[in-house]
Amino acid sequence: MSLGEFQIIQRYFERPVDDADVILGIGDDGAIVQPTGPLALVTDTLVEGVHFPPQTAADIVGYRTLAVNLSDLAAMGARPRWCTLALTLPDSDELWLEHFSAGFFQLAERHGVSLVGGDLTRGTLSSTLNLFGEVGSGEFLTRSGGHVGDEIYVTGSLGDAAAGLALINEGSADEGAAHRALAERFNRPSARVAAGERIAVLANA
Repeated sequence: MSLGEFQIIQRYFERPVDDADVILGIGDDGAIVQPTGPLALVTDTLVEGVHFPPQTAADIVGYRTLAVNLSDLAAMGARPRWCTLALTLPDSDELWLEHFSAGFFQLAERHGVSLVGGDLTRGTLSSTLNLFGEVGSGEFLTRSGGHVGDEIYVTGSLGDAAAGLALINEGSADEGAAHRALAERFNRPSARVAAGERIAVLANA
Protein backbone atom coordinates (compact mmCIF):
# COMPACT_ATOMS: atom_id res chain seq x y z
CA MET A 1 0.00 0.00 0.00
CA SER A 2 1.44 3.37 -1.05
CA LEU A 3 2.02 6.06 1.51
CA GLY A 4 -0.04 9.23 1.40
CA GLU A 5 1.45 12.72 1.33
CA PHE A 6 1.09 13.39 5.05
CA GLN A 7 2.47 9.96 5.95
CA ILE A 8 5.56 10.61 3.80
CA ILE A 9 6.11 14.02 5.38
CA GLN A 10 5.71 12.70 8.91
CA ARG A 11 7.88 9.62 8.40
CA TYR A 12 10.76 11.06 6.35
CA PHE A 13 10.82 14.86 6.64
CA GLU A 14 9.30 15.97 9.93
CA ARG A 15 12.12 16.29 12.44
CA PRO A 16 12.59 18.23 15.67
CA VAL A 17 13.81 21.75 14.96
CA ASP A 18 16.29 23.18 17.45
CA ASP A 19 15.91 26.77 16.29
CA ALA A 20 14.15 29.38 18.42
CA ASP A 21 13.59 31.54 15.32
CA VAL A 22 11.25 28.92 13.80
CA ILE A 23 7.84 29.90 15.17
CA LEU A 24 5.85 27.45 13.01
CA GLY A 25 7.38 24.64 10.96
CA ILE A 26 6.20 21.61 9.03
CA GLY A 27 2.53 20.64 9.34
CA ASP A 28 0.61 23.82 8.59
CA ASP A 29 -0.30 25.79 5.46
CA GLY A 30 2.97 27.67 5.71
CA ALA A 31 6.01 28.21 7.89
CA ILE A 32 6.69 31.22 10.08
CA VAL A 33 10.25 32.23 10.94
CA GLN A 34 11.68 35.24 12.73
CA PRO A 35 14.79 36.59 10.98
CA THR A 36 17.07 39.01 12.78
CA GLY A 37 18.12 40.91 9.66
CA PRO A 38 18.08 40.92 5.85
CA LEU A 39 17.50 37.59 4.11
CA ALA A 40 18.95 36.12 0.94
CA LEU A 41 16.65 33.66 -0.86
CA VAL A 42 17.83 31.17 -3.49
CA THR A 43 15.96 28.48 -5.45
CA ASP A 44 17.15 25.55 -7.54
CA THR A 45 15.34 22.66 -9.21
CA LEU A 46 16.96 19.31 -10.01
CA VAL A 47 15.21 17.15 -12.64
CA GLU A 48 16.12 13.52 -13.32
CA GLY A 49 17.80 13.14 -16.71
CA VAL A 50 18.58 16.88 -16.87
CA HIS A 51 20.49 17.76 -13.70
CA PHE A 52 21.47 14.26 -12.60
CA PRO A 53 21.63 10.95 -14.48
CA PRO A 54 18.71 8.53 -14.22
CA GLN A 55 19.15 5.89 -11.52
CA THR A 56 21.31 8.22 -9.41
CA ALA A 57 21.25 6.96 -5.82
CA ALA A 58 18.57 8.64 -3.71
CA ASP A 59 20.97 9.84 -1.00
CA ILE A 60 23.02 11.64 -3.66
CA VAL A 61 19.89 13.34 -5.04
CA GLY A 62 18.97 14.48 -1.54
CA TYR A 63 22.47 15.75 -0.82
CA ARG A 64 22.77 17.60 -4.15
CA THR A 65 19.33 19.19 -3.74
CA LEU A 66 20.63 21.14 -0.76
CA ALA A 67 24.27 21.47 -1.87
CA VAL A 68 23.56 23.43 -5.06
CA ASN A 69 21.46 25.91 -3.10
CA LEU A 70 24.08 26.23 -0.38
CA SER A 71 26.58 27.14 -3.07
CA ASP A 72 24.35 30.00 -4.25
CA LEU A 73 24.08 31.36 -0.71
CA ALA A 74 27.83 30.97 -0.25
CA ALA A 75 28.38 33.06 -3.37
CA MET A 76 26.38 35.85 -1.72
CA GLY A 77 28.14 35.57 1.64
CA ALA A 78 24.94 34.55 3.46
CA ARG A 79 24.53 32.15 6.38
CA PRO A 80 21.99 29.38 5.61
CA ARG A 81 19.06 29.07 8.02
CA TRP A 82 15.78 27.64 6.70
CA CYS A 83 14.44 25.85 3.63
CA THR A 84 11.29 24.51 2.01
CA LEU A 85 11.33 21.45 -0.24
CA ALA A 86 9.00 20.62 -3.14
CA LEU A 87 9.45 17.00 -4.19
CA THR A 88 7.86 15.40 -7.26
CA LEU A 89 7.90 11.59 -7.22
CA PRO A 90 6.79 8.97 -9.75
CA ASP A 91 5.74 6.78 -6.79
CA SER A 92 6.11 6.58 -3.01
CA ASP A 93 9.08 4.23 -2.87
CA GLU A 94 9.81 4.00 0.86
CA LEU A 95 13.43 2.87 0.48
CA TRP A 96 14.13 5.72 -1.96
CA LEU A 97 12.54 8.24 0.41
CA GLU A 98 14.54 6.92 3.36
CA HIS A 99 17.82 7.33 1.47
CA PHE A 100 16.87 10.71 -0.03
CA SER A 101 16.03 12.17 3.37
CA ALA A 102 19.21 10.69 4.89
CA GLY A 103 21.38 12.39 2.26
CA PHE A 104 19.46 15.64 2.59
CA PHE A 105 19.57 15.84 6.39
CA GLN A 106 23.22 14.78 6.51
CA LEU A 107 24.11 18.08 4.82
CA ALA A 108 21.35 20.12 6.49
CA GLU A 109 22.62 19.22 9.96
CA ARG A 110 26.20 20.05 8.96
CA HIS A 111 25.18 23.61 8.01
CA GLY A 112 22.44 24.21 10.59
CA VAL A 113 19.62 24.31 8.04
CA SER A 114 16.06 23.66 9.26
CA LEU A 115 13.46 22.20 6.88
CA VAL A 116 10.29 24.17 7.71
CA GLY A 117 7.85 23.22 4.94
CA GLY A 118 7.29 22.21 1.34
CA ASP A 119 5.11 20.16 -0.95
CA LEU A 120 4.80 16.65 -2.41
CA THR A 121 3.26 15.72 -5.74
CA ARG A 122 3.31 12.89 -8.30
CA GLY A 123 5.17 13.09 -11.61
CA THR A 124 8.65 12.94 -13.13
CA LEU A 125 11.29 12.84 -10.41
CA SER A 126 12.41 16.34 -9.47
CA SER A 127 13.23 18.32 -6.36
CA THR A 128 12.99 22.06 -5.82
CA LEU A 129 14.45 23.80 -2.80
CA ASN A 130 13.94 27.33 -1.51
CA LEU A 131 16.77 28.20 0.86
CA PHE A 132 16.84 31.26 3.10
CA GLY A 133 20.03 32.73 4.50
CA GLU A 134 20.81 35.65 6.77
CA VAL A 135 23.12 38.39 5.63
CA GLY A 136 25.38 39.44 8.50
CA SER A 137 25.62 43.20 9.13
CA GLY A 138 23.96 43.88 5.79
CA GLU A 139 27.10 42.73 3.94
CA PHE A 140 26.41 40.62 0.87
CA LEU A 141 27.94 39.84 -2.51
CA THR A 142 26.34 40.16 -5.95
CA ARG A 143 27.44 39.30 -9.48
CA SER A 144 27.11 42.94 -10.51
CA GLY A 145 29.70 43.94 -7.91
CA GLY A 146 32.55 42.69 -10.09
CA HIS A 147 34.63 45.21 -12.05
CA VAL A 148 37.35 45.14 -14.67
CA GLY A 149 40.70 44.93 -12.90
CA ASP A 150 39.45 42.97 -9.88
CA GLU A 151 41.61 40.10 -8.72
CA ILE A 152 39.87 36.71 -8.96
CA TYR A 153 40.32 33.94 -6.40
CA VAL A 154 38.93 30.42 -6.34
CA THR A 155 38.62 27.76 -3.64
CA GLY A 156 39.34 24.17 -4.59
CA SER A 157 39.99 23.18 -8.20
CA LEU A 158 37.95 24.02 -11.28
CA GLY A 159 36.31 21.45 -13.56
CA ASP A 160 36.26 18.47 -11.19
CA ALA A 161 32.46 18.11 -11.09
CA ALA A 162 32.15 18.40 -14.88
CA ALA A 163 34.81 15.73 -15.28
CA GLY A 164 33.03 13.55 -12.72
CA LEU A 165 29.71 13.84 -14.58
CA ALA A 166 31.40 12.90 -17.84
CA LEU A 167 32.88 9.80 -16.20
CA ILE A 168 29.50 8.86 -14.71
CA ASN A 169 27.78 9.25 -18.08
CA GLU A 170 30.33 7.07 -19.86
CA GLY A 171 30.16 4.43 -17.13
CA SER A 172 33.77 4.69 -15.99
CA ALA A 173 33.29 6.48 -12.65
CA ASP A 174 34.47 3.40 -10.69
CA GLU A 175 37.62 2.77 -12.71
CA GLY A 176 40.24 3.73 -10.17
CA ALA A 177 40.60 6.11 -7.24
CA ALA A 178 41.01 9.24 -9.39
CA HIS A 179 37.79 8.53 -11.31
CA ARG A 180 35.88 7.88 -8.08
CA ALA A 181 37.19 11.11 -6.54
CA LEU A 182 36.01 13.13 -9.55
CA ALA A 183 32.59 11.43 -9.52
CA GLU A 184 32.30 12.29 -5.82
CA ARG A 185 32.92 15.96 -6.65
CA PHE A 186 29.80 15.86 -8.83
CA ASN A 187 27.71 13.70 -6.50
CA ARG A 188 28.51 15.54 -3.27
CA PRO A 189 29.79 19.03 -4.08
CA SER A 190 31.27 21.02 -1.22
CA ALA A 191 29.51 24.35 -0.76
CA ARG A 192 31.97 27.06 0.34
CA VAL A 193 29.62 28.53 2.93
CA ALA A 194 32.24 29.42 5.54
CA ALA A 195 34.51 31.02 2.93
CA GLY A 196 31.59 33.03 1.54
CA GLU A 197 30.75 34.42 4.96
CA ARG A 198 34.37 35.36 5.65
CA ILE A 199 34.95 37.20 2.38
CA ALA A 200 31.59 39.03 2.31
CA VAL A 201 33.13 42.05 4.06
CA LEU A 202 36.16 42.10 1.74
CA ALA A 203 35.18 41.07 -1.77
CA ASN A 204 33.33 43.05 -4.47
CA ALA A 205 31.51 40.05 -5.93
